[in-house]
Amino acid sequence: MRPRRRFDQRPQEPTTRINDAIRVPQVRLIGADGEQIGIKSTDEALKYAWDQNLDLVEVAPDAKPPVCRVMDYSKYKYEQEQKAKLARKHQSTITIKEIKLRPKIDPHDYATKKGHVERFLRNRDKVKVTIMFRGREMTHPDRGRQLLLKLAEEVSELGLVESAPLQDGRNMVMMLAPHKNAPTQHPAADAGGDQAPTQQPAAATAAAGGEQAAAGDTT
Repeated sequence: MRPRRRFDQRPQEPTTRINDAIRVPQVRLIGADGEQIGIKSTDEALKYAWDQNLDLVEVAPDAKPPVCRVMDYSKYKYEQEQKAKLARKHQSTITIKEIKLRPKIDPHDYATKKGHVERFLRNRDKVKVTIMFRGREMTHPDRGRQLLLKLAEEVSELGLVESAPLQDGRNMVMMLAPHKNAPTQHPAADAGGDQAPTQQPAAATAAAGGEQAAAGDTT
């Protein structure tokens, strides 16, 4: 059997008709300054545009009759490309990260998980926090809800609750989203953010001072 031919189903980009490509008998003409000139024959509209060294551009092809505007099409197209480029530059992609907890989580593990949540929020990611219940833990869903709300309160400077804790079978899920003006942190600095700051330098300084004092007492 012959393989079936595959037709390209990709949608074609709409094309803007300008000047001689406009083949309707009449158009509603708009001037270069936005003034409404009225319904004109296409030939009259073309002559009006060319007399000003401008283009006749079809801006509303589905109207009855189609609406055409007089403009510098090259300049207009360039401006539209710049706007699209700027929009893509400022477009941000939101990634959803997931953190899983148990209702009876160890305090150290909880602190580690919270550090991950804070790092995700600083990176402008959403965080899906899931409490996993097992066995008899299902009879006390309030413990999971309290843990989720506690976490949300402790990271409230970085994110807010987008979706309140909701029971989903054996799991309870809460969604956190970063604040628009949440403080961000450089990845290099964030790599050590989960570790508690050490106090050894201060302790060593204090010990050195004590030795000096002791040495002074003996003289």
